[in-house]
Amino acid sequence: MSELIIKNGYVFDPISGINGDIADIAIKDGKIVEKVSSKAKIIDASGKTVMAGGVDIHTHIVGPKVNLGREMRPEDKLFRGNYRGGIVKQGKRMEMGFSIPTTWKTGYAYARLGYTYANEAAMPPLMAPHVHEEIRDTPILDISAMPVFGNNWFCFEYLKNKEIENNAAYVAWLLKATYGIGIKVVNPGGTEAWAWGENCVDIHDPVPFFDITPAEIITGLIETNEYLGLPHSIHLHGNNLGNPGNYEHTIKTLKLASGYKTKNKFKREQVLHNTHLQFFAYKGDSWGTFGSGAKEVMDYVNKTKNITVDLGVVTLDETTTMTADGPFEHHLMELNHRKWANCDIELETGSGIVPYIYDKDIAICGIQWAIGLELGLYAKDLMRVFITTDHPNAGPFTRYPRIIKWFMSKKARETTFESMKRRDKVIAATDLASMDRELTLYEIAMMTRAGPAKALGMSNMYGSLAPGADGNVSIYNLDAKKIPSDPELIEEAFSKTAYTIKEGVVVVQNGEIVAEPKGYTVWTKVNMPENLQVMRDIKEKFTKSYTVNLENYAVFDDHVYRPRALEVEVA
Repeated sequence: MSELIIKNGYVFDPISGINGDIADIAIKDGKIVEKVSSKAKIIDASGKTVMAGGVDIHTHIVGPKVNLGREMRPEDKLFRGNYRGGIVKQGKRMEMGFSIPTTWKTGYAYARLGYTYANEAAMPPLMAPHVHEEIRDTPILDISAMPVFGNNWFCFEYLKNKEIENNAAYVAWLLKATYGIGIKVVNPGGTEAWAWGENCVDIHDPVPFFDITPAEIITGLIETNEYLGLPHSIHLHGNNLGNPGNYEHTIKTLKLASGYKTKNKFKREQVLHNTHLQFFAYKGDSWGTFGSGAKEVMDYVNKTKNITVDLGVVTLDETTTMTADGPFEHHLMELNHRKWANCDIELETGSGIVPYIYDKDIAICGIQWAIGLELGLYAKDLMRVFITTDHPNAGPFTRYPRIIKWFMSKKARETTFESMKRRDKVIAATDLASMDRELTLYEIAMMTRAGPAKALGMSNMYGSLAPGADGNVSIYNLDAKKIPSDPELIEEAFSKTAYTIKEGVVVVQNGEIVAEPKGYTVWTKVNMPENLQVMRDIKEKFTKSYTVNLENYAVFDDHVYRPRALEVEVA
């Protein structure tokens, strides 16, 4: 039996209500416990900040579009904007890639930041075997993956006919077939419309040939999710992403959650999670009048308790955008005229990939950067607002320390403003320069640990230092009582942990990988009676429309590495 105790650190654990108290954290057999024996290994965390392992609620790190991004951007492997440089070796395997790192670098880099869990936010069901091969190949991290449902032909037909029970049975079947965690929705109806060269920009636009609208898809999937009582709410990338003036449409979309309540065993409170909100918070009627709608959007989120959001903060880097929102990627390619890849997944979804540079000297990029930070600083309940970059779309996840620096230090934000050639235009179009708020370490723990874990329905396992939770702990070289006046030291501290502990095993020490345990594949197992009608529908559709046989569609059980099921019972 392994025992470990972390002594004398400043502990920040919002799940337990611990705000910077000097406390000891005990771990036995991979779990947080009340106490351990005198034989336990001791880590002295005096003068250091102690948090639970980080939880990334929205990232794109495994799967076919990520791998295609690696193939189409060999230059990314040599890019030296990352603090780790280009190709390096520290653990058992070589590391390479900046915005689209290899699987091994992904696991190493998250661990160095103190993260132990990541949610792959878009899994094409047909390509789920590829996703799970890359999950298997990623060290240290526990990973879940969300199958996309917002352009699925089965869902269109069931929801058009108001057949929520049948749609729920189909969702439950697909979660098992893909070993998925929950319901992801990307540009509902719009990606399917893109197969015909069209899009659904408004939630009331009809989806070509299906007699359904995005609004009906979203509300139908909310009802499906709550019928099943899944751990996480629906996870929405809405329509009209990235366009000037879309903030009003965003609020209209969020209002679709009005009146819905949740009853689930996972202590989840929201019925809708809106991802990478920065891309949906734009004012203006053109790029010439582009500006921030962050306050208006966050005002609505602040007063609406059944919604959570993540931010999608722009990091002002060269990166690689990739999304199941195919029409948006084509639009982006027409704006920057760089490489473009497009893919359609039969009956299910699509995707696009375009490299992009968020240049701090271009006013639009500076305004986007400011909007992401404004959203977080306007938030009143940071247990419902989470730090992400929509990796790699607004920038790589390795920039989380920089985002934390910007949130904790007005001086850091001012320094970034001063580096911009078009800073006057950026300041005029946003509120950020006038915002004095600086977030605390407790609030950072909410946004990167406790809040995401609770929204995912996993706060008993992740994002917490309460007894019974997994023994995942991050220790930072940051004295909570003496926050440095130099904000660069904040970024440095969050860039390389003093220790990262995964289930009681030290995996990072002084920023260096020292162990590489395999993580779990976390998924949702829905136990419900078999729906014979839905099974007949599935068999018929595979016979008539799919190019693969039903028998070859599902992920084989032995391809799923260390599965960890969250079980749901549906009568």
